[in-house]
Amino acid sequence: MVLAAGLALAAGLTATAWAAPPVIGGCQVFPAFSGAPTAPSAADQTAWNQDISHAPVRANSAAIVKRINHTGGRFLHPDFGSNPDYGIPFDVVPQSQPDARVVIGPNGYPDESDFGVGSLGPDTAPIPPDADVEAGSDRHALIVHQGECGLHEMGRAKYLDGAQHTWQADATAFFDLTKAGPLRNGGDYITSADAAGLPILPGLVRYDEVAAGEIDHAIRVTFDVTRAAYYHPATHWASSECGRTLPAMGARLRLQAGYYTQHLADFPPGSQARVVFTALRHYGVVNADNGSDWFITGETSPSWDDGDLDALKAVPGRAFEVVKNAARVTTDC
Repeated sequence: MVLAAGLALAAGLTATAWAAPPVIGGCQVFPAFSGAPTAPSAADQTAWNQDISHAPVRANSAAIVKRINHTGGRFLHPDFGSNPDYGIPFDVVPQSQPDARVVIGPNGYPDESDFGVGSLGPDTAPIPPDADVEAGSDRHALIVHQGECGLHEMGRAKYLDGAQHTWQADATAFFDLTKAGPLRNGGDYITSADAAGLPILPGLVRYDEVAAGEIDHAIRVTFDVTRAAYYHPATHWASSECGRTLPAMGARLRLQAGYYTQHLADFPPGSQARVVFTALRHYGVVNADNGSDWFITGETSPSWDDGDLDALKAVPGRAFEVVKNAARVTTDC
């Protein structure tokens, strides 16, 4: 590890490609990326922890960014802050957390949900009755199970019955945080609590990491109009549009080097926005769902400084570029 980092520095590259993966509740959030700093965005879950500041740019990058900006908002927007109505919460539960039953809602996706078999039988998971649920219609609930280091995520989550300890969700997804795969149990064309079939937690901007001064992972982003296509580690699309200049699920974008260098001084040292801005250059964003253009996702926390984060709203979408994916595109178009 030390030798690899030294070689990277000697070549004029950052050593963050080999940074230790983020840790939540004593669990690493997927393994570290171990490829070259100039590699395309990885096709497994290590992509979340991959510094893509030196990854190759897609040939049609400018056309994709132009198409995104044509369909809606043209500036970055942090979709999180001190208001609990914004952002996505998550919970860390002990290894001893009792299981709960989860029933898939009447309009849900039972064939694409995979909490598996727990102590109460099929479709059970260690979810407490008071688990935090995202405000609004998506109602995501994200649970890290300590010891097991399993990530359980639900969409449209609702606690139904205290006596039976039962939750309802439209979709459930399980990810083993210690492994780079499998991407989704069931394989391709499988959704998760997010449209792209990706986990949500790894892409959240978290207050603790910003307070510590560094984000070492990619950030979840949404776009209004997406392509009926995906790149691994995504496994699902949510569109009927086939245009090649539309962003596919799993597409990876980063701030251009010139814009980052010219505008870093706009974000004072010690500011929350500066940490996010730097991560957007090194780790970029991953297209994970349909939504407002250039909306990046963070955790719900009263510790956010909304005025500080608002500085990110001055970053234009045209400052981004699309990098290559190691995986081939999957599409029916």
